[in-house]
Amino acid sequence: MIDKIITFALQQRFLVLTFTLLLIGLGVYSAKNLPIDAFPDVTNIQVQIITEAEGMAPTEVEKLVSFPIEVTMTGIPKVTEVRSLSKIGLSVVTVVFEDDMDTYFARQLVFERLQQAKENLPPGVDAEMGPISTGLGEIYQYAVEGDGYNPIELRTIQDWIIRPILRTVPGVADVNSFGGLIHQSYLHRLHRGLYVESVL
Repeated sequence: MIDKIITFALQQRFLVLTFTLLLIGLGVYSAKNLPIDAFPDVTNIQVQIITEAEGMAPTEVEKLVSFPIEVTMTGIPKVTEVRSLSKIGLSVVTVVFEDDMDTYFARQLVFERLQQAKENLPPGVDAEMGPISTGLGEIYQYAVEGDGYNPIELRTIQDWIIRPILRTVPGVADVNSFGGLIHQSYLHRLHRGLYVESVL
């Protein structure tokens, strides 16, 4: 059998050479167009609730913000886990669902419960759902600093200059800001409902 293959390859040199070049070309094309990811996306269905709590220590954020939201989220159908992360002035509650749950239906259920949870939050603290993303969605954290700038100016630069530019980057769903001080006119628009956040 091997002798016949060798004999055929020697007799049909042009055909074998053409087939080899086609095989090499196909390999180069596949290598250039192969989608490469550092981590495979094995994330389950989850919804994040992000709450900014200005001036609160992590223990206060956990007690006054994260815990009430976690308690309200318990009992939602097909929820497998509710976990939270409390930082200085920031709470992130993650509600994890079963794999057969529809993402948009899960967000609808969380949104309805979130309206109830807001009643138990301290005054001036507002919780929002994060954008649709995977568990690997938060890829980078940075701090805005500058000599001669006060916390109000730094937060204004973050919200009105840096954040809009970063959100134009392909693959970036949203940029979450916390810390600093929000300018009063900006707060006024927030409370009047005139500021609308869109998620790409």
